[in-house]
Amino acid sequence: MRPRTMDEYVGQGHLLGEGKLLRRLIETDRLTSLIFWGPPGSGKTTLARIIAGATQSHFIFFSAIMSGIKEIREIVKEAEDTLKYHGKKTILFVDEIHRFNKTQQDAFLPYVERGTFTMIGATTENPSFEVIAPLLSRCKVLVLNPLTREEVIEILVSALEDKERGLGELGLSAEPEALAFMADQAGGDARVALNTLETASRVVKEGAITLETVREAIQKKPLLYDKGGEEHYNVISAFIKSLRGSDPDAALYWMARMIEAGEDPLFILRRMVIFASEDVGNADPRGLQIAISALQAFQFVGMPEGRIILGQAVTYLATAPKSNASYVGINNALREVRQSGALPVPLHIRNAPTSLMKDLGYGKGYQYPHDYAEGYVPQGYLPDDLAGRKFYEPIGYGYEKSIKERMEWLKKSREE
Repeated sequence: MRPRTMDEYVGQGHLLGEGKLLRRLIETDRLTSLIFWGPPGSGKTTLARIIAGATQSHFIFFSAIMSGIKEIREIVKEAEDTLKYHGKKTILFVDEIHRFNKTQQDAFLPYVERGTFTMIGATTENPSFEVIAPLLSRCKVLVLNPLTREEVIEILVSALEDKERGLGELGLSAEPEALAFMADQAGGDARVALNTLETASRVVKEGAITLETVREAIQKKPLLYDKGGEEHYNVISAFIKSLRGSDPDAALYWMARMIEAGEDPLFILRRMVIFASEDVGNADPRGLQIAISALQAFQFVGMPEGRIILGQAVTYLATAPKSNASYVGINNALREVRQSGALPVPLHIRNAPTSLMKDLGYGKGYQYPHDYAEGYVPQGYLPDDLAGRKFYEPIGYGYEKSIKERMEWLKKSREE
């Protein structure tokens, strides 16, 4: 389904729209060496092939992973011969140019300068850091954006309908919800979306790809536990639930059962460290400090005296105020990321250590909180599509009561 012409190409309207820079360079045949910087599946390789076709140029694909200096010499000769004997210019596409070392990049310089070939490099990494300055100065850096949900859906629909290169011969249809879900899960990567569609087409039951079909196609199989250790998991479950239920006596009992059965005390301590964050959380931030200190102290002391350390940590965690707000918060945030994908970082909070990044607007408009009263100034930090979303809701007791009051003050400041 790789597009063959600009009319088939989806996305990157800021470069290929009517009157936009790259389209003008192609249409006037005044192409210069370029570096495409964009995420996987945004169309870097495809765009380079389309440019070669539109400018009637000889296209050479060059992998920075598989090739070296020797191959560069061969490419130079091929480009010179193609121009001499066929009158055609050469476009050299360098995939993953960021993987070249300095010596390999230096080898390109004289030929890029002479115009022996027009180089188009592709990278998922910041070229300011990965491409040497002399080569970077001879190339125009073009930023490719992740495909939008609508653009990915357009690609999926095209693949469903195309009888020559797609799935058209299967006569499948897809519910709008299924298309939207595949697009969201792809995170702007057309390749991921098409792979998901292909898998869904193999498990579809009645000719229509539904949301359930897509979920089945991308499901992740859970890890299986060893059923022979059932009692082990029963006892550790009782231990954790006793801690969560603020019953120090029951927690001590179940821990003693594990110790007597020969359980590794470090396993118990690791579970206590997790519990201190998951169930005590910011209601008592000292809980995590106690758990970590107990782990380190036990490693220093060992058994049998280590049982005293275990007993202190368990009774502290069992009687501490409980909050799972942080645990819920990170789960909420992960759920949102999986649903909405990799939304763009707002320009004003991007890092801008290079002139290229500053020219692209990175860091523009950022307000440094320490320059304001009480070290705070209202400004947005979430992606635009998530402005105002709340993931963390502190409880009204324990230390989180203070956190809640602070967050309410911050909210009031923003509103004012």
